[in-house]
Amino acid sequence: MSTNEATLAMRSAIQKVATGPEYSKDLSYEESLAAMEYVLQDDSDPVQAAVFFIALRMKRETMDEFKGILQALKNRTDIVEAPVDELVDIADPYDGYTRGLPISAFLPATLAAAGVPAFIQGLNEVGPKYGVTPYKIFKSLGKSVEMSPSDAAAQLGKANVGWAYLDQSQFCKPLHDMLPLRSRIIKRQALTTLEVLHRPIVARKQTHLLTGYVHKAYPPIYTEVARFSGFDSAMIVRGVEGGIIPSLQQAGKLFYYHDKGEEQQRDLDPISLGINQETRAVPLPKDLPQTKQADNIANPFNADDAAERAAQAGMAALNGEKGAAYDSLVYAGAITLSHLGRADSLETGAEQIRKVLDSGLALAHFEAGQ
Repeated sequence: MSTNEATLAMRSAIQKVATGPEYSKDLSYEESLAAMEYVLQDDSDPVQAAVFFIALRMKRETMDEFKGILQALKNRTDIVEAPVDELVDIADPYDGYTRGLPISAFLPATLAAAGVPAFIQGLNEVGPKYGVTPYKIFKSLGKSVEMSPSDAAAQLGKANVGWAYLDQSQFCKPLHDMLPLRSRIIKRQALTTLEVLHRPIVARKQTHLLTGYVHKAYPPIYTEVARFSGFDSAMIVRGVEGGIIPSLQQAGKLFYYHDKGEEQQRDLDPISLGINQETRAVPLPKDLPQTKQADNIANPFNADDAAERAAQAGMAALNGEKGAAYDSLVYAGAITLSHLGRADSLETGAEQIRKVLDSGLALAHFEAGQ
């Protein structure tokens, strides 16, 4: 599409979606694809881009609009194949955590130790929360946060490693370059939903999505768009702060599909897995330095300091130390192994994860990775 065609497509899109609650019209797949292609151009107008995303959000995005925007993003994504038959793509909330310490950064190595190659994607920080992210945790531990997709894929193929972190700046730079604009928009946009679905690394045979949600409207959106993106199966967890790890103290839900089939639902119970915690997740240390909040959503503490604490908690879990961090890995790992058929039940999956944690195998895989 030429620059002039993309510009006209954006003008037409805004005229349709930004005409108020009574007269706004939905975009077709082709129209949303063309408009997003314009947004991703180097010389696009940030005002028009912001109006486009806000108008879509206010009228509520349709499935065709989600798919069109995602396809434009995928057209700009460096997608590589890893030398493995099966792969789990872990996508936690890109804006991070502000109510507890996230442990998901340590799940890929744990799964790799259990025989399942896995990578986690993300970026340093983005609104609205600007919370603790895997990027910050890995950086605090001296791990690479700027690995190319091809290098990450190669690391996934190493038997003694089998895991990687892949940053958005490396697999979709045009989207990453939009961070300043997204910060100015403030509120959640379609990009928040779609950026976890690029599928930047694929396996030779089957690639599986593991992501999370909070609001009940999102599982059917994620499952349909995940199929559109090409994921062979998906696990959509009702997790703490929209993440991949369910509450450690109350019942949870998992939405999923296999072989690009229909969405199904499964109830989760941490007690059945021997998890008995008094907190929903790894609690924030009480002595974290506080910062002034811009609003009641933004992060109230220094995220880099909290990332160091999350790193300490995660490393303790990899060393077999029992607690909320350890149980978080057991829970998320059991869900994954059971879903993939690597365990015949959640309970069996939990035991497999405990073995790789207690034996030091998960720690060895983590330390072997860059």
